[in-house]
Amino acid sequence: MNDSILLGHGSGGTLSHDLIQDIFVKHFDNPTLSQQTDSAILKHDEGSLSFTTDSFVVDPIFFPGGDIGKLAVCGTINDLAVSGATPKFLSASFIIEEGFSMKMLEEIVISMAAEAKKAGVNIVTGDTKVVHRGQCDKLFINTSGIGFIEDKNKSIGTAEKIRVDDKIIINGTLGDHGMAILKAREFNRFKAPIQSDCACLNKLITEVLQISDQIHFMRDATRGGLATVLSELVKSRAFGIELSENQIPIRDEVRAMCELMGFDPLYVANEGIVVMVVGKDDADIVLQTMRKNKLAKKASIIGEITADHMGKAWVKTEIGGRRIMDMLAGEQLPRIC
Repeated sequence: MNDSILLGHGSGGTLSHDLIQDIFVKHFDNPTLSQQTDSAILKHDEGSLSFTTDSFVVDPIFFPGGDIGKLAVCGTINDLAVSGATPKFLSASFIIEEGFSMKMLEEIVISMAAEAKKAGVNIVTGDTKVVHRGQCDKLFINTSGIGFIEDKNKSIGTAEKIRVDDKIIINGTLGDHGMAILKAREFNRFKAPIQSDCACLNKLITEVLQISDQIHFMRDATRGGLATVLSELVKSRAFGIELSENQIPIRDEVRAMCELMGFDPLYVANEGIVVMVVGKDDADIVLQTMRKNKLAKKASIIGEITADHMGKAWVKTEIGGRRIMDMLAGEQLPRIC
């Protein structure tokens, strides 16, 4: 274990995983936390609740396709939705640096309100703290969310129903958010029209759950990207994963920027991408249903669960080779969300 916190501990990759296991799970451990799903499933007398929380420190706070407020609402709603829950309520807490523009703050709050309304979710409680200049970088936001989950969907977060030959589906192009943030932060002269894919996915996911009971796993591919999600999913499992690189949708301008900066788009963060593992018999109907939604016009079956190379995720490259995917080892791009 490192003696101090590194930026890589916030990457969502190997260092994040080690930090969670060695510090947080070690001392907070309980049956609910040990599931380590995007949302905790909490039982009560009338059913089950899904509960999640997240913090947002993105830089810059305004970027093409969104802002820190929209990101906070979408990120928390998506964590609930990919667990199979119906998001209902959010909290919103703000840590604000002294001197921050009141106009900017209101713009961000208006953005949050609009996104929550669009998603059919209410922001019902919150908190505000102000710190001295230099003790916070403009604005940080924490959001927590509660949703209701049906018993039939509880296994989605744990992936316990995944079987060999299940298909892997994503709803859109990879890397848009990460490259939009990098462009806004460092490369405003880069003329390619790259925008964040930041969006609430709960209505899209509801449409899929209504037409199929073969959704065996879902996760939103945020920090660490698609590769980290699938590497984490397959680790220590009695199955493998194989992807087809030529089936993975990536915008030309995103691919070009990744090549320019030396990034692998499979590891770049997204804020509007859901990864689904679907029973093979339902894969086509799920794909057709997704493509009717504006957030999934580029939906694609990108791979499958295999009995080969258990515990490993592989990619068949466009030139006929194969390469292994693993979790992101360090911090590719800090303060991405």
